[in-house]
Amino acid sequence: MTSDLERRARLLGPHMTTFYREPVHVVRGQGVWLWDKDGRQYLDCYNNVPHVGHCHPRVVEAICRQAGALNTHTRYVHDMILDYGEALTAKFGHDLDSLVMVCSGSEANDVALRMAQAMTGKTGVIGTDNTYHGNTAAVSQLNSSKVPVGGYQDHVRQVPAPDNMAPVGGSLEGQAEAFARGVEKAVAELDASGHGVSALIVCPYFANEGFPTLERGFLDRAIAAVRKAGGLIIADEVQPGFGRIGSHWWGHERLGFAPDIVTLGKPMGNGHPVAAVVTRPEILTCFQEAFRYFNTFGGNPVSAAAAMAVLQVIEDEALVENACDVGAYAVGLLQELQARHDVIADVRGAGLFFGAELWRDGTPATGLCAAMVDEMRDRGVLLHSVGRHSNTLKVRPPCVFSRENADQLVDVMDAALGAVT
Repeated sequence: MTSDLERRARLLGPHMTTFYREPVHVVRGQGVWLWDKDGRQYLDCYNNVPHVGHCHPRVVEAICRQAGALNTHTRYVHDMILDYGEALTAKFGHDLDSLVMVCSGSEANDVALRMAQAMTGKTGVIGTDNTYHGNTAAVSQLNSSKVPVGGYQDHVRQVPAPDNMAPVGGSLEGQAEAFARGVEKAVAELDASGHGVSALIVCPYFANEGFPTLERGFLDRAIAAVRKAGGLIIADEVQPGFGRIGSHWWGHERLGFAPDIVTLGKPMGNGHPVAAVVTRPEILTCFQEAFRYFNTFGGNPVSAAAAMAVLQVIEDEALVENACDVGAYAVGLLQELQARHDVIADVRGAGLFFGAELWRDGTPATGLCAAMVDEMRDRGVLLHSVGRHSNTLKVRPPCVFSRENADQLVDVMDAALGAVT
């Protein structure tokens, strides 16, 4: 592994990230399983990119079949992007009938910000202070983990993110109102500075913020403040979308709000690089008139075929229902585990996106959480951490995850907690 890592550092740079103290050198995947180069099998409880399971045969076949027939860009007319666009937008309400296909969630959010600028004529954007929306020059201005070179630009405002253990405003009951006050303050500052408000962008599951438990309507007052100022609402569905949360296809449905723009990515093509921005026709037209945007690979026939296969598998294999059932079962198991381990301060989640927050002696147990991630890896289960203090174990597996898989996850977690605490 050392020579592999040295080669990786030389070719990809010394700071190219890897997971785990001892990185996993993967060579094969199937369903919820990964295998390393030594033949060891791992239960994948982390990767949401293979949404319908690693190397799903229907997705693989769709990619191969289309690649053998045609692959080109969208300046030629082809049916696959149209067929997929109709199938995808049928999953949305609120007149979200048009789309731009791109290659990554970062590109999708970059396009979404420009759509908001074109539609409003304003440049100010509001996000949370503990988020991630991608890595283009524009979108990286929203990220909280690393301050951009030269600092954050004046048109960006970050508001305190909701949190289960340290709620904004000091109480869970008052958190929605306190979050809204933060948004209202940002709106006032952007208006006073001359930027105005083009958009509020949020992941409706607040995934990178640590997926706090939020009631339906949590964003209503904040959204009203943005709309009153003329801004649009962007829902980044890259992580919660496509039925992962079990109760709904999209996170914004679960919170009960109507976005103007929705961005999609990671799970959309089951590992094939495909993403999209879904919006209302008038917003798309305004964007196209302002920016004349074109993406060479976005919406190519092979990407569209992969994405269509994913949609069909989700439906045919009832994966939204599976996420609901198995997720609830797994959270119940974690709650039982919580009763046996004092370091588990909170268990939460929806569908197949759940986890456990670790605290020790009244403080976030960041080091313990990191030790748990590595201990679980050593025991053949892959997951990771998230949250402001990186003290929450994040479980976000392929949506073919089963109750049996959940049993294995929690049994290993129980043993790992016993080993590291």
